[in-house]
Amino acid sequence: MQSDRTTTLIQQIETACLWEAEAPKAGNVHPGASFDDLTHDDFVRSARITAFMLSRIDARHVSQSILDAVRAVQLQVGKNTNLGIVLLLAPLAAVQNQQSLSETLPSIIDALDTEDARRIFEAINLTKPGGMSQVQEQDLATDPTQNVKGVMQLAQQHDMIARQYANNFSDVLGFGLERLAHWWSVSDGNRNQAIVGLHLDWMAHYPDTLIQRKCGKKVAKEAASQAANILDSGWPNLPQSQEMFADFDAWLRAEGNKRNPGTSADLVAACLFAGLRKGMIS
Repeated sequence: MQSDRTTTLIQQIETACLWEAEAPKAGNVHPGASFDDLTHDDFVRSARITAFMLSRIDARHVSQSILDAVRAVQLQVGKNTNLGIVLLLAPLAAVQNQQSLSETLPSIIDALDTEDARRIFEAINLTKPGGMSQVQEQDLATDPTQNVKGVMQLAQQHDMIARQYANNFSDVLGFGLERLAHWWSVSDGNRNQAIVGLHLDWMAHYPDTLIQRKCGKKVAKEAASQAANILDSGWPNLPQSQEMFADFDAWLRAEGNKRNPGTSADLVAACLFAGLRKGMIS
């Protein structure tokens, strides 16, 4: 029989993942838009697997939970649907219910040693994420020689998920939750609209690092500029802003979804989980 904490974690993780996958975010898979190799159903299945695996985090600890969740998704879905989400949600889920996320995360992350880094490297290598190139220090093809925070500090300039480990999730818990609260308050109960707005905000303020790795900094900055222009145009209330959004969505999906803003979507899922956990949204 599972504990109340396990039940709550399953509900919060699955809800965050399903809500993120359902919202019609620019350039991403959702019920109305698939990629050639990914469908909304793939993300639904992955959400349920991830929720179950990460809900056991108290017994398995962070890095083993990440590796086990990634293995389970690879075995049952066979696609890289949510590596970034798993990496972001695991430390958040490790914080006990009565503890503060911002106060507790630093000690959780600091405790992740070289063996934890090895497990995380293994999880990343299992999924073969897009745009990963060889680096001089702590390359994924080698065994790590630093703890998780040290490795993530080296990677943070080209990966926003690594940056969260490096700065104790200050972007998610600061900017992310502030913008989540804003969009939740102005969207009149339209959850998908709030999530799409949050996704645009992430893209506008933090150029998507998956786009950056695959297409270069110039293209990532262009995507950020377009997202900012959409928000500045009065989205979602003015017809012109809706047209701008549709054009942006098409541009992101062109050339085989090459400009897919996947990191921003992962950060949205982390914000939703933190918002559910803190009782900001329900």
